[in-house]
Amino acid sequence: MHKEKHVTSSETIRDIVIGMSDGLTVPFALAAGLSGAVSASALVVTAGIAEIVAGSIAMGLGGYLAGKTDVDHYRSELKREYEEVDRVPDQEKKEVKDVFAEFGLSEKLQQQIADEMAKDKKKWVDFMMRYELGLEEPNANRATKSALTIGASYIIGGIIPLSPYFFVHQAHIALQYSCMVTLVCLFVFGWFKSKMTGQPPLAGALKVVVIGTLAAGAAFAMSKLISGH
Repeated sequence: MHKEKHVTSSETIRDIVIGMSDGLTVPFALAAGLSGAVSASALVVTAGIAEIVAGSIAMGLGGYLAGKTDVDHYRSELKREYEEVDRVPDQEKKEVKDVFAEFGLSEKLQQQIADEMAKDKKKWVDFMMRYELGLEEPNANRATKSALTIGASYIIGGIIPLSPYFFVHQAHIALQYSCMVTLVCLFVFGWFKSKMTGQPPLAGALKVVVIGTLAAGAAFAMSKLISGH
């Protein structure tokens, strides 16, 4: 039997990718930058934890507002569409016919479909929302779920580059371990992210590693330049 394989829960995957990618990269760059200016790991840990807390809240809030905006936008367009089918039904029928005309259906069949659809206002409006406006009804709980998923992913990602500093007291040595651990995690993360989204895994993994390396390297070089070490 033929089984089609499709990626489901794409919104959740997107939220994990957003939170994890920033969580791995930003604290990694911060830790690298601080390691170029201070010698004690305790300072890096303190600043890193503060950044992870602030970053997870900011990222989570951004996800919440984005999800809430999607819901508000959908409801606004839904209300407008209901008003239009009541006020200008002939125009809305024409828009239904236009959709099926693009599929090559005959004028007679287009009219039959439009007339049948007009008998059920809810299905008519749902059709217009999806095929005229390209809008899918968002989950009412989407905003909260998105905020929690992004925030949690950011925290998990942020702890990884910071973890060596908990055990190694000299920042420049801890940075070496942090680089090794984080780059491996970036590679694994990039690999699975690319697999889930149907992209070439190796290219995706290397792209994520390069971005993380450039961010951390730039932060480290800038701290050295400013501190004059």
